[in-house]
Parts: sequence; C-alpha cells; structure tokens
Amino acid sequence: MQLIGMLDSPYVRRVAVSLQLLGLPFEHKPISVFSTFEQFRQINPVVKAPSLVCDDRTVLMDSTLILEYAESLAAPGKSLMPVGIADRQHALRMIGLALAACEKSVQIIYERSLRPAEKLHQPWVSRVTGQLLEAYSALESELSHKPFALAGESIDQAGVTTAVAWHFTQMMLPDVVIATDYPTLQQFSAKAEELPEFIAAPHGSSTYCSISLLSALLLDEPLQ
Repeated sequence: MQLIGMLDSPYVRRVAVSLQLLGLPFEHKPISVFSTFEQFRQINPVVKAPSLVCDDRTVLMDSTLILEYAESLAAPGKSLMPVGIADRQHALRMIGLALAACEKSVQIIYERSLRPAEKLHQPWVSRVTGQLLEAYSALESELSHKPFALAGESIDQAGVTTAVAWHFTQMMLPDVVIATDYPTLQQFSAKAEELPEFIAAPHGSSTYCSISLLSALLLDEPLQ
C-alpha cells in the first residue's frame, strides 16, 4: 500500500502511526496538496490528503475511512478500537473531539496563511477559535478523569488521534492553544511522541521511516 500526503498533516500522520501499530506495511510518498498539486492529482484527482493506494490500486481517502479499511486488514485480535460498548463509546467521543480540534486548527491556519489580511473575517476566526478551545478543554477534562493507556501494544485510536492532534496544534498554533492550560494533554502527548511509531512518522515534511530502519540508524547497524 502507499500512503500519500505530508506528515505535517495530522490526518496523514494519524494514518501513518496507526498503520504501524496495526502491523500493516506501507510505502509513504510525501506529496503535497499545495506545492506538488499536479503530482498528487495524478494519483487522486480529488487531491485529498491522506490518500491510500491499496494493493489493487484502488484509492481511498479520508483518514477515518482509511483506518476503517486498515482495521479490516489487521491480524485477528489486533485492533486500535475497544470492543466493549462503553469503552468504544468513550473512544469515539475522544476521537470526535480530537478530529474537531484538528479541523478547527486547520481552519485557523488556512485563514492566516491563505486568505489576504484585508479579507480576514475576524468574527469567523473568533468563532472557530472558540470551538478549538472547547474541544481541547473537553479532551483535557476527559483525559484527566480517564487516562489513556500509553504503550505501543496498548495505545488505542483515541490515544493516537488525540496525541497527533495536540502535537499538530502546538507546532502550528502555540499562541492560540496555550500548552500550560492543558497539562494533562501536554504530558500525554509528550510521552506518546516517544513511542517508536510516532518517532518513525515525525510531524513535518519528512518521509516515514520504518521502525526497523529507524532502529538500525539509531544503533548505527546495517540492516540484515
């Protein structure tokens, strides 16, 4: 499979981390929807990141739909979604809040970087900012009462999505979402970023590096 998109997108990174945790091999192509629009369009005319080119060349898009497909490919018993109804409901709520935070962060970034200053509509920016802060306030509260498991074999999709969303916002909008106001989220994200699956798919313009290659590079050993 091929994962298309830049790791500075929380949606692309969410998929990259999750595929590793599910044990699904993939090739990452860091193609931008902006600077390499035409190249992306040759793969997916809709030009939506992330896109996943399946083994049969079918192209899927939207991180949630891609991950639903990935779950169906994973080995029996290997899933990032809880089985129990109550736990699954909680996970879906946390994922929804984290994705809302991603969406509102992206909207603010686009307003700042793509819209001319004279065209910026401050009431809209204020509204989106309020939604972003509410999403993180809810995540902070929920996480304080029910912490996520934090290990490569136990972190679930809610944990992955929350950690990726928080790190993205802190990298891009630290002046909007003040880290010290959300100590539980900050601590959880920092620990998640230490997991091999997160290190192998760092936020930014870089290319995913498989854990086996990453380990060899860190140890300065040749791959067998």
